[in-house]
Amino acid sequence: MAIYFSEKDKFISIKTENTEYQMKIDDYGVLRHLWYGEKVNTDMSYLIKYPDVGFSGNPYDAGNDRTYSLDTLPLEYACGGIGDFRISALSLTHENGSTALDLRYKSCRIYKGKYSIAGLPAVYAGENEAETLEITLQDIASEVKAVLRYGVVEKYDIITRNVKIINGDRPVTLQKAASLCLDIPNGNNPEWIHFHGRHISERLPERRPLFHGIQESSSSRGTSSHQQNPSVILCSPDCTETSGSCIGACLVYSGSFQTQIEYDQLDQTRLVMGINPNLFKWRLEPYGEFETPEVILSYSGRGFSRLSYNFHNIIREHICRGKYKTAERPVLINSWEAAYFDFDEEKIIKIAEAAADMGLDMLVLDDGWFGERNDDCSGLGDWFENKKKLPEGLKGLAEKINALDMSFGLWIEPEMVSENSRLYKTHPDWAIRVPNRKPTRGRFQLVLDMSRQDVQDYLFEAISDILKNADISYIKWDMNRSICDLYSSALEPERQGEFSHRYVLGLYALLERLTSAFPDVLWEGCSGGGGRFDAGMLYYCPQIWCSDDTDAYERTKIQYGTSFFYPVSVVGSHVSTVPNHQTGRTVPLESRAVTAMAGSLGYELDPNTLSDDERAQVRAQIKKYKSYRKLIHTGKYYRLTNPLKENSAVWKFVSENSGEVLIQGIIFRTEPNMKQRTLKLFGLEESSTYINEETGETYTGGALMNGGILLPETRGDYFPVEAYLRKMNFQPPTRLPV
Repeated sequence: MAIYFSEKDKFISIKTENTEYQMKIDDYGVLRHLWYGEKVNTDMSYLIKYPDVGFSGNPYDAGNDRTYSLDTLPLEYACGGIGDFRISALSLTHENGSTALDLRYKSCRIYKGKYSIAGLPAVYAGENEAETLEITLQDIASEVKAVLRYGVVEKYDIITRNVKIINGDRPVTLQKAASLCLDIPNGNNPEWIHFHGRHISERLPERRPLFHGIQESSSSRGTSSHQQNPSVILCSPDCTETSGSCIGACLVYSGSFQTQIEYDQLDQTRLVMGINPNLFKWRLEPYGEFETPEVILSYSGRGFSRLSYNFHNIIREHICRGKYKTAERPVLINSWEAAYFDFDEEKIIKIAEAAADMGLDMLVLDDGWFGERNDDCSGLGDWFENKKKLPEGLKGLAEKINALDMSFGLWIEPEMVSENSRLYKTHPDWAIRVPNRKPTRGRFQLVLDMSRQDVQDYLFEAISDILKNADISYIKWDMNRSICDLYSSALEPERQGEFSHRYVLGLYALLERLTSAFPDVLWEGCSGGGGRFDAGMLYYCPQIWCSDDTDAYERTKIQYGTSFFYPVSVVGSHVSTVPNHQTGRTVPLESRAVTAMAGSLGYELDPNTLSDDERAQVRAQIKKYKSYRKLIHTGKYYRLTNPLKENSAVWKFVSENSGEVLIQGIIFRTEPNMKQRTLKLFGLEESSTYINEETGETYTGGALMNGGILLPETRGDYFPVEAYLRKMNFQPPTRLPV
């Protein structure tokens, strides 16, 4: 049993395969946090002892015990207004205008299986895979309750967190309702890693020591954003890929979020994560309920690689759903960088014919196929074919693509509307805008109010008609701007603070309807590339376009940061033409392919512009990728270099049985009289012998892990690295092509 509760000792322990999480209810009913880390198998409350700390007040019921203060104790779910002056997890205003909230223990419940959250994505698991702990806390002066829920997936060292707020008989207004509050009592100079960026440069890891005070990573853009990702790592200063302690937290949410970390006066760390409270105010009527999004939490005492392994498994196996959770993804060609808006059916068919000849599985028609859409200033919202470009419509085009033994996919941007569109002229009130103010445009487009049921219904019917009337196997769901001018004509003035969260709930509701109605479609998320790359979207779309930057050199950095939390199987990654359209850089075709193989491979170019030699290379790349695909998508992923600091980006996949090893990457620059360099491998069987399929050389696992493998001599910049090793006498499931 993963969860243990002693009624007598008021002690709670959650154990996973390698970790332990402890709480204790004290004499005043306050739920304290004790421990999160390695298994210790003993009550760790002996470490929680404090002196009288000046200007840290004491609860009334503690009498004159000045050593007892909510301002210093490690708490399980901190509230404001009652003497804890650190960041709070829950803040509200009562009917009388007061803001105090003092939550004390009321009850505890343990059951098999994993809780779910109404209207929100969350980790799912069966009764034999998970357990749930629910702890109910209640305010001492009102009937407001907070139900803290912990989902435990023991096999993967995962604990999920979510809070349900239940109101009493008086209305209250929630001003902050975080999903996670984690207090770490002992200092030891912790560091944190967040994942920042911008459009075409997303999820770049930045590691810094904590300073005394509050540090924050957040988005107020209506989406999880290019600028910050809803994921964070706390780690020891000595933490590396293979050693040291670290805690990772990943918010399963696609809207505005906030992660705050406070390093307090006693060198304690508090991590609070959830919906961004700056864009949130939620009115709870008497006996109403509110549920927060979920946070996935994991600890590793064996460095970042093990932490990533935990998150990769839980997201791939227990967040992603449907047919394409495990099905092999098609190798596709997308029309965007090949044609942009300038295409007709004949041009698309020529691209498809050349792609089919090279062995691609699918053609995806990107922007420009609908309404009066010849540039990015019109047509959004009018989801019907442009018959000037496609005289036989999507149905006719799909049939011609299918005749080439290829499937057909389509780009859409449902959440957006152009002012120059039939939809906007018919329903201007469906666009987000503040009354009596000119709206802010982004990419010359406005955003539809996804909190409205009529908007959701329109989009469901429009997209359903498209999917019913043509043989479409894939949808790329794009979202190309941030959200501001927050206002909904469907909400009362006192509820406008609910709009941002209601938008996300509306988006999820529409995606749930569509993915349920069309389960055989591969849905890929996109937001200007990686602007909404989060676990919430992965619940509906098991693949996300990683970045609009298809430059192989830049992509190695983006994919490096992405890999800390998100599995390779969910990464959309393409080979594009050179000079690259974003950077003007020229990278060899083989190096572009090696980079794009660390994901779901595709191509973003016009194959008719390739030489015969390049076409032959593409055929070989696709054949090779398909032989590696299962290993890439289900194997253990290891980062071998840091491309932000080193002259190479090299990574590795190891099969679960350690029988196969695939090393890939790029050496960025060739230097004269170059020094020899080795890379130590890990995750192998020390006593086994491995053979390099290309060279025939053999090594023991111990040699590869301790001595390493030599990087190749290079010629020219952006030189590809690739080596496939297997255990002697091990027959892989699919033989590599010669």
